[in-house]
Amino acid sequence: MYFYEPCNGHGLRHDPFNAIVAPRPIGWISTCAEDGTPNLAPYSFFNAFNYTPPLVGFASLGEKDSLRNARTTGEFVWNLVTQDLAQAMNQSSAPVPFGTSEFALAGLDIAPSRVVRPPRVAASPVALECKVTQIIQLQTQSGAAINTWLTMGEVVAVHIDDSLIRDGVYQTAAARPVVRGGGPGDYFSIGPEQLFRMTRPT
Repeated sequence: MYFYEPCNGHGLRHDPFNAIVAPRPIGWISTCAEDGTPNLAPYSFFNAFNYTPPLVGFASLGEKDSLRNARTTGEFVWNLVTQDLAQAMNQSSAPVPFGTSEFALAGLDIAPSRVVRPPRVAASPVALECKVTQIIQLQTQSGAAINTWLTMGEVVAVHIDDSLIRDGVYQTAAARPVVRGGGPGDYFSIGPEQLFRMTRPT
């Protein structure tokens, strides 16, 4: 077994941590500045944390535009990355000056949200409109603050393409979601061929 203690370094060509904790949903987060300028960026550390109320969160390594905008306006939108949108998602990760529209950069049309100000990615088949509930600066086990913030949001509105709902059940695989696999640039897509079912024991 290869063994290392992270505080002493991993000794490999690429840190394996984010490839081990994988695949992970991509937090494709749209926000807007106080003046309404839209922003769009993907986050590798994103997930759902609660059913009722539904809560999601993304972690920003450093004070990036999405964090600043969410802190200022109290709102953000999560957009589902599908296989068809993977290249556009990657394009939206480019480091550009504040105020640059990643929507335009990635050639994406904007769709208005219903409850919050930040827009949605029009081509994304699923979007979650969110109101910020907490912004937490993360810390080490010794209590030292680190330059990473977890932004939590309550989902206040949901958009789902009708084609993804069959017999009242959302079809995860039908959307062909793209997930982050770690490594320098590894991603995976999920399709019906990966689906299997298990029922919980009673």
